[in-house]
Amino acid sequence: HLCLTHKSLWSHQVGTRRYMAPEVLEGAINFQRDSFLRIDMYAMGLVLWELVSRCNETDGTVGEYLLPFEDEIGQHPSLEDLQDVVVHKKMRPVIKDCWLKHPGLSQLSETIEECWDHDAEARLSAGCVEERIGQIARTTGSTTSDGPVSIVTSLTNEDLPPKESST
Repeated sequence: HLCLTHKSLWSHQVGTRRYMAPEVLEGAINFQRDSFLRIDMYAMGLVLWELVSRCNETDGTVGEYLLPFEDEIGQHPSLEDLQDVVVHKKMRPVIKDCWLKHPGLSQLSETIEECWDHDAEARLSAGCVEERIGQIARTTGSTTSDGPVSIVTSLTNEDLPPKESST
């Protein structure tokens, strides 16, 4: 089972600049509903990464909690710092090798990477992420209420918008 050590991952606001999608950071936003949904999915990818980073399933230990990009640009990055890392260098938080060796975490890592794709139109929709997580839960037998898969599943509901992309 995927086991998560609890820490207040939700205490910060996802609306901060750290969670801004590349198109937001470079000021290239198309002010349409689908564009905002894709921006939200980028942030969702970062939040999922935070959840997985607190999982102790791989080796039984959990490192200190880090914000996305904290290793790269610290706790208080400027807008210019984020533009350099996210837009120009196209960097994303590190997917650890040990995650890729775990059946559930490897599938979740793939989903995360597809959520934060640099190309907004290539990102997964919320509905697709919900389906993926449900599939991971079924195939790995993740039934613990404190696992990342269970937590993410509990955060979704039947009122999710339809898929915005065919991926």
